Amino acid sequence: SKCYDISYLKTTLRSLTTKVHHAHYKAVKPVIYSSTPVLLLDPHWCHSPGLTNGDVKCRSPRGPSYRSTLGTRCSLKCDRGYRLIGRSSIQCLANRRWSGTALCRKMRCHVLPLIHRGSYTCTQGFLVDSKCDFRCDRGYRFEGEHSRTCLKTGSWSGVQPVCSDMDPPKIKCPPSRLKFAQSGKLTATVTWERPVASDTADKSLRVALIGPAPGSEFKEGPTVVQYKVTDQAKNRAACKFIIRVEVRRCPELTPPLHGYLTCSSDGNNYGAACEYHCDGGYERQGVSTRICQFNNNWEGEPAQCVSLDFKSDVNTTSALLDQFYEKRRLLIVSAPNVPDQDYQLQNMMIQTNDCGLELRHVTVIELLGSPPHETGRIKEDKLTADVIQGLRQVFRISRLYFSMVLLDELGLDRERFIAPVSSDELFSYIDSFVLNEEERERLERHRDFCL
Repeated sequence: SKCYDISYLKTTLRSLTTKVHHAHYKAVKPVIYSSTPVLLLDPHWCHSPGLTNGDVKCRSPRGPSYRSTLGTRCSLKCDRGYRLIGRSSIQCLANRRWSGTALCRKMRCHVLPLIHRGSYTCTQGFLVDSKCDFRCDRGYRFEGEHSRTCLKTGSWSGVQPVCSDMDPPKIKCPPSRLKFAQSGKLTATVTWERPVASDTADKSLRVALIGPAPGSEFKEGPTVVQYKVTDQAKNRAACKFIIRVEVRRCPELTPPLHGYLTCSSDGNNYGAACEYHCDGGYERQGVSTRICQFNNNWEGEPAQCVSLDFKSDVNTTSALLDQFYEKRRLLIVSAPNVPDQDYQLQNMMIQTNDCGLELRHVTVIELLGSPPHETGRIKEDKLTADVIQGLRQVFRISRLYFSMVLLDELGLDRERFIAPVSSDELFSYIDSFVLNEEERERLERHRDFCL
């Protein structure tokens, strides 16, 4: 701006006044001179100040009615929601210009970041006084304020909310169930559909099984099966069901008189088979095996053990042996005569331990002497001469010296002795090489019977 000297201005005014006076002396009244410069008298020296979206307040040396005279000062202020860009105070200068410029720009807050698992809507975008309301996706809940407002300072009220997964997942187990043990077993194979878990927030869920898996064998009684599910936010849920296995059972069978039973599985459960056995000197009459049915009843009628009735008056060796086949073992004792010392010693040991022979299902056949006085007997029952001769021929038994032949239940020659043996030695051999495992176990259970 250019500065003007007040004396120069006054000289200029006088010169202009004189010229006007001489040109219009008669028409114009005399000018009254004033000490105030004409610049200050012009109420519109500078253009009238204005501020869009704002307010201008001015103070002039000549009073409030003069908003744009030389020297007027104006303060600038923007409306709410606007920010002043430029000078907040300006002055009207001699060059007819204001000392500065300004404008009001609409204020904005920074763009709100998106929230994880949520969204927001705003009334006026990101302008001042705009209110943004937040909401969370299904299955998530707010932690913090539900809305934020853009303040006149250009910042948002409150803090950014968080959407957290607060709802636990859901899982439904299959119903509890009762299963019967399978035939011949104390367990049941149980299967089921694996339960499906769901969650309002997550699709990836971790389901854990606590207990046997589907298709496992379940023992008798109740078994608890539990499923647990966990979502990504560590929310948990669980469900459980019970599998109860029941074993169908028949009444316990009573062993037959002079016999015993061997049963499979647990003895009297559904599908268990019990076989009847008879003691030495007895044979079975009736079914050999009974099976426990699903209706808790035994199949068939109970068997009995009756005294074994051997016929000694048969005419052939095969007829005699057929009576013992798969039922008894035979010990054939041969001696040149009754007074034979080896025979007497062996006979004494056999009679002393007759009970042990019965436990092992052994029948003794004696062949004594030579024709025409040769005798053969089973206890007190005598054999015919043809049978005696047949036994000696079939098993090659000499009449000249003492000997013993041990035959198994199939009539096979298992061992020969040419001298007397003690009962312990004879029984030890039978127990080790002739009896089967089941007979050995039974012998152990009844060993005290002969004491």
